[in-house]
Amino acid sequence: MAIEQIKDADFQQSVIESSNNQPVLVDFWAEWCGPCKALGPILENIASEFDGKVVVKKINIDENPEAPANFGIRSIPTIIMFKNGSVADTKIGLSSETDLKSWINTHL
Repeated sequence: MAIEQIKDADFQQSVIESSNNQPVLVDFWAEWCGPCKALGPILENIASEFDGKVVVKKINIDENPEAPANFGIRSIPTIIMFKNGSVADTKIGLSSETDLKSWINTHL
């Protein structure tokens, strides 16, 4: 499953008001960020493996400054797990695929 790129304008509807009853994992990233680029393929694998259990989305912080400001993003990559419209957990920095999978599983 492809990872949806979201924008400030659709963050509320796409993440906070998500109606599919699945946790929404949002990757806050930027084009110039090396660790963010390294995280990309890992998140692609996770989106496929957890399809039907977790929705994975990405938001570019340079093009969309509002959402990162609202959630206090200070460094990237930052991944926030939203459940029922609220922040359930946050993971900062580059993580291995194994670490991310186990982190996600604690929220399912």
